Amino acid sequence: MVQINRLRLSGFKSFVDKTELDIGQGLNGIVGPNGCGKSNLVEALRWVMGENRAKHMRSGDMEDVIFAGTTARPARSIAEVTVLLDNSDGRAPAPFGASAQIEVTRRIERDKGSQYLVNGKQVRARDVQM
Repeated sequence: MVQINRLRLSGFKSFVDKTELDIGQGLNGIVGPNGCGKSNLVEALRWVMGENRAKHMRSGDMEDVIFAGTTARPARSIAEVTVLLDNSDGRAPAPFGASAQIEVTRRIERDKGSQYLVNGKQVRARDVQM
C-alpha cells in the first residue's frame, strides 16, 4: 500500500512560508485552535492529488488557494504543494510502480493555471487524480 510520508506547502492558503510536515505510519491527527490551518492541510492533500472543483476547496476560483496577502504580508503569485509517497512495495500503478518513492507536486500561478509533476516530470492532471 502506498503510504504518505511528507507534505510540503508554500503559498497555499494560510501557509505563506514553506512548511514541511512528516507524516508517520498509522493513524495521524491534526489538532489546533480555530483558524490555525487544520482544514487547509487536508485541502492541500486533496488539491495536490487532483481536486479541480474550487467549491470543494472552499473557494470561488481555483486561484483562491494562492495566499492572498494580509496587512503584514504581501500576496504570493504561486502556490505549491508536494506530497511524498512511500512505494517501497511497488504497488503504485504504472508507470510509477517502479519508483520506491513518488513525489507528486502541483503548482498554480496566477493567470497561468496549474501544472502537475511526478518525480520532477510534468504530467497530466488525470495522471495524479485519485
